Amino acid sequence: MTIKEGDKIPEATLMTMTDTGPKPMTTKELFGGKKVALFSVPGAFTPTCSAQHLPGFVANADKLKAKGIDTIACIAVNDAFVMSAWGKDRDVGDKILMLGDGNADLTKKLGLELDASGFGLGTRGQRFSMIVDNGVVKNLNVEEGGAFEKSKAEVILQQLG
Repeated sequence: MTIKEGDKIPEATLMTMTDTGPKPMTTKELFGGKKVALFSVPGAFTPTCSAQHLPGFVANADKLKAKGIDTIACIAVNDAFVMSAWGKDRDVGDKILMLGDGNADLTKKLGLELDASGFGLGTRGQRFSMIVDNGVVKNLNVEEGGAFEKSKAEVILQQLG
């Protein structure tokens, strides 16, 4: 079942990279008591994700934070090493929290997995964005097919008012 607006984010553990290596981060840690702009990409280093989706959130990070966003987080069904390398390659600095959902645990619990095995990519996450306030989904923007319209940073900015 796909998560919807008004639902609580399920419990799961993601991985982030630190100076000492990969570190687990639970959804409680990520969303508890905070307003988070979360976006998912089908894969790090893939064309639309690298050229448009991630850069849009980097470019709009200050505007998002000015509208009350505490954390901007990017997830993909990739490991923390790949997410960290992609973040460095795209110069995200500390603007975006890069999170690996290597086993698609959160992605599957959200009901937003994507079967990309026809492209040799296995299970991935659909392209989406959401605003989560203290663990509750306030806005959810899921792309259809290969589109890139609903999940842009600019859409999140509009939803924040």
